[in-house]
Formats: sequence, C-alpha cells, structure tokens
Amino acid sequence: MNKVKKFFYSQKAAPYVFILPFVLTILLFWIVPIANGVLLSFQDVLKDKWVGFNNYSRLISDKMFYKAIYNSVKYMIGTLILLIPFPMLFASLLNSKLMKGANFFKSVYFLPALTSVVVAGTIFRLMFGEMDTALANQIIGLFGHSPIKWLKGEWTSYFALLLVACWRWTGVNILYFLAGLQNISTDIYEAASIDGATKWQQFIKISFPLLKPTTVYVLTISIYAGLSMFLESFMLWKGNNSPRNIGLTIVGYLYRQGIEKRAMGYACAVGLVLLIIVMIINMIQLVATGTFKKEER
Repeated sequence: MNKVKKFFYSQKAAPYVFILPFVLTILLFWIVPIANGVLLSFQDVLKDKWVGFNNYSRLISDKMFYKAIYNSVKYMIGTLILLIPFPMLFASLLNSKLMKGANFFKSVYFLPALTSVVVAGTIFRLMFGEMDTALANQIIGLFGHSPIKWLKGEWTSYFALLLVACWRWTGVNILYFLAGLQNISTDIYEAASIDGATKWQQFIKISFPLLKPTTVYVLTISIYAGLSMFLESFMLWKGNNSPRNIGLTIVGYLYRQGIEKRAMGYACAVGLVLLIIVMIINMIQLVATGTFKKEER
C-alpha cells in the first residue's frame, strides 16, 4: 500500500497520472472504435463472413459515393469562404472602441449556436418551401420574381444549406476571433495609429497576421465540420432522400448504407475513407499555413 502511495505522490509519476485520463479516453473512444471499424470494413456483417477488399473495390466504382463526396466538398468550400473572413471582420468591429453595446451583439450572434439543429432545420425548411406563402418566395416576390422550388434545385438548395451554416456558426467563429484579438496588445495599434495607419491598414498589417493561430484553428474545425455535415441536410429535406441526391453528404451516405440498408461493413469502409480524406486535407492546410515550422526550429 505504501509503495502505491509513494508512486502516486512521486514527482516522476505525477505527469503520467495527470495524462492517464486523456490517454484512456483516446484509447477507448478513438483507437478502439477505429480498429473495430477497420476490421468490420473487411467483412460482410449481415452474412458474418470475411470479404477482404470487396467493400473498397465496390466503393471505387460507386457513383453515388462520388456524388456524396462532391456535395460534401462543395459545402465545405462554401463554409470556408463565408465563415472565416466575415466573422473575422465582425470580430474586429466588436473589438473596436467605437462599437457601442458590444456585449449585447456578442450574445445575439452566439444565440443561434444554442438552438437545436432539428428546430433550425425545420424552420429553414418552412422558409424555403415551394408555396407562395414561404418566406423566401415572399421576399423574391417583392422584386417581381415567381416562386422557386428552392430545395429541388442544386444551387438553390446549396444556397439554403450555406444560409443555415452561416446563421448557426457565424457567432461561434466571431467569438473565436474576438478572443484572439483581445490577446493582441493595444500598444501595437496605438503605435500604428501614431504613424498614421488607418483602421483598415491596422487590420491588414496587425490583426490579420497576429490572428494566424486562431485562423488555423477555425480553418481546421471548419474543414472537419464541413465534411462531416449531416443533420442540417437531413432536417432540411425531412430525411436522407433529397431530389436527385442533391443534399446527400458523405456522412448521409454512410448513414444510408449502415443504418438504412444495414450494410455495416460497407459503411465502415465509407467512414474510413472519409477519415483519410479529412486527415489529408487538414494536413495539407496545416503544412500550407506553416503550422509545423515553429516545431522544426
């Protein structure tokens, strides 16, 4: 008993004791499920037999799989374009001394993130309905346009999905960038102001470069969130079957194969390919943004 007590109170053992919960969490909820998924991807679970690389060879020739990847990547790119530069600008405005009632706007911007995706998806589905009474059709009607079947067209439905994403996550990204801006010393801005730099020049030359760690973080989680999007699409089309699969995402396809069709082995193969795609894209952007350069020095 004394030896165990000595071990836990030892300075050498203390770091390992502190990181033990984290290691166990990673092991139980990440390593083990992935290892199990890898094994299942080589099996036909319904027939309970080993099929080797059959699931992967089927995946290569599956046109619906490529359609799902295309939709997910397109959605991801759209969210990156909208949910990084604009929240950064809004955060700069909120951080400005000229902004009155900043705390009120912080609360208002963050409120959508607290709303359930199920509720938000239902509301947006009603907003983009086919009837003349739908809010979106009423708005375009003011400009003389006839009603649009928003959720049946590829690009109109894409616009609706991006609108849901912006409504829900703009406030969260604003808070990330605001936290980064508040870590920048005000002395730098005062010195730049004395030298005659405008607010825009201060943003471009000071805020933007010093926000790089925050930007890399937001970029990383946005890539993951974009490629793993499912519930927004599911609620917008009231299910996983959108017209011509225009709203089918890679996670939606995984759900279709694993849950709806009970092809768990094939679904695991889809999930592992998604994991590899996410890791490759994130590694490319981390290298491109120079994240690993500091570690090399």
